[in-house]
Amino acid sequence: MKDLVIIGYGAAGFASLIQANELGIKPTLIGYGPIGGTCVNVGCVPSKRLLHLGEIYKGKVPDFFKPFDDEKELVKVMRKEKYEDLLSYYDVDLIEGKAHFISPHEVKVGDKIIEGKKFIIATGSSPFIPEIEGLKETGFWTNVQALNPDRKISSLVIIGGRAEALEFSQIYKNFGVDVAVLQRSKVLIPNWEPEISLEIQKVLEDEGIYVVTGVKVKEVKRSEGGKIVVTDKGEVEADEVLLATGRKPNVDLNLSSAGVELNEKGGIKVNDELQTTNPNIYAAGDVIGNMMLEALAGYEGTIAVRNVIGNEHRKIDLLSIPQVIFTKPNLARVGITEAEGGEKVESRVVKMRDIVKAQILGEARGLIKMVVDKETKRILGVHVMGENSAEFISEAALAIKHRMTVDDIIDTVHVFPTVAESLRIVALAFYKDVDKLSCCV
Repeated sequence: MKDLVIIGYGAAGFASLIQANELGIKPTLIGYGPIGGTCVNVGCVPSKRLLHLGEIYKGKVPDFFKPFDDEKELVKVMRKEKYEDLLSYYDVDLIEGKAHFISPHEVKVGDKIIEGKKFIIATGSSPFIPEIEGLKETGFWTNVQALNPDRKISSLVIIGGRAEALEFSQIYKNFGVDVAVLQRSKVLIPNWEPEISLEIQKVLEDEGIYVVTGVKVKEVKRSEGGKIVVTDKGEVEADEVLLATGRKPNVDLNLSSAGVELNEKGGIKVNDELQTTNPNIYAAGDVIGNMMLEALAGYEGTIAVRNVIGNEHRKIDLLSIPQVIFTKPNLARVGITEAEGGEKVESRVVKMRDIVKAQILGEARGLIKMVVDKETKRILGVHVMGENSAEFISEAALAIKHRMTVDDIIDTVHVFPTVAESLRIVALAFYKDVDKLSCCV
């Protein structure tokens, strides 16, 4: 019987493997599909590379396929260095194939049966495909095809209005493709602060991206030259349709045989220590159905091992988990929104045009908003649209994690000129009119 069986070899699975070795355990690692999972293959790494290349080309791509070839080469290198090569460095038994439970302590992979004392499920997620009339018959792209197009296109309709939709809209627009974004809610990224939702819509529209919100997609059908998306507000025709409608947890593991239940989001139900309804089975990463973030998945993989093997009873502070959408300018957030805080909170907003470094960079679009407890001034949320905000949102996460106040930020000297200085300036805004301050205050 194996001491620990890890199902999934993406971010969460590999983090679990590394932590298991550090605790003196040689795990069995079961993986299906490309090693490295979503992030390195068809997620964070290739999409951010394409975003970077798009900023360089700005609609003047010498060859449509050139940036995609570049991205594929980077993926190949990162997959080898960060995943494949590590298998020979760490002490692990690798089994490739799709696993499913046949009992609370056994999984079957092909014709092999693996018995384990403890399990960690880290099988990730896959694109969610909504029920839309004609969609399957007409055909569509998900993030996988959008990162690896099989033909040159000149127009693209994106169904969805959250992170994936926003990033791909800028990618393809910068590659010279006409782009339309169709979002069913009244605003883009509806779970973010409304100021940021409206600001990023304006950015996209200023760049020539057609954005429609509050729209219902009724049908997708073929046209003579491409595909037509029929909505309650009219029709949009394009060469291709990209679904950016979210992701679903990969839970096809016959979990009922293991006594593992699902939550209301369709992911694996866990407690605050990542333990499932089977006390010997833990879950980590996208398969839980919570925030689907590569860094969080890796952290959860580490915590899951420390709890299932080390019995450390560690918990994850979800309030301090930062999120970023890598548009230009970046969108970044951590903590709660003002609406979520209700009457117990107050907020301040500072425009990026009032941040000197933003002016220096020639990128004064956006804002920073801080949400705090009215009585204690403890920081509860920070929301940013600004150049390079992905690079400093972790400071805000640290402030929230350690229950810091606006005064703690004010009393910390920040480098001038930096966009990160906006964090201190918005903290000052709770006491002063920042428009009347010199650069050095």
